Amino acid sequence: MPVQRILLIQGHPDATRHHLCHLLEDAYASGALSAGLELRRVYVAALDFPLLRSQEAWEHGELPPALSQAQADIAWAQHLVLFFPLWLGDMPALLKGFLEQLARPGFAFNADGDNPFGRKALTGRSARVVVTMGMPALLYRWYFRAHSVKSLERNIPGFVGIAPVHETLIGMVDRLGDVGVREWQAKLHRLGRRAQ
Repeated sequence: MPVQRILLIQGHPDATRHHLCHLLEDAYASGALSAGLELRRVYVAALDFPLLRSQEAWEHGELPPALSQAQADIAWAQHLVLFFPLWLGDMPALLKGFLEQLARPGFAFNADGDNPFGRKALTGRSARVVVTMGMPALLYRWYFRAHSVKSLERNIPGFVGIAPVHETLIGMVDRLGDVGVREWQAKLHRLGRRAQ
């Protein structure tokens, strides 16, 4: 069945300014809407939630009220697109905390017999991860083996059944210039039109 419902998750933690991640998100959204697709958005920086501090809280605690709509949006979506800048080689801590809160037992996976993680509950969805960075994307992909993006893909979407997961890595962002930004916006617009 073709994708009709897309959720964009903006993971840039700075809510005070519009960043490249936001421009790319807007370009993807424009493409998806021009193709007649349904679209929802989540802005992690606008949500007020605590970080998880124990296994007990993760397994048995209540989902923070500020995240209930985000969890409903993930359940609704057929395709998720996650945008974030690479900070210290990884996703920003606020985004990691957001994903930890959402990927709880009973929502992201269910027990299967003696295995508490036996059934992946978010199968049937695909995803794209869009990451901006200061270093060259090829250096990150080949020398660093895209370690944090691969870890994200394996340990969150892969863990809960979201597949396939594709990547868009955008390097040297400080040197893109207006032309480079427009080229990336055009690429994201095309991806949005194709729901990829």
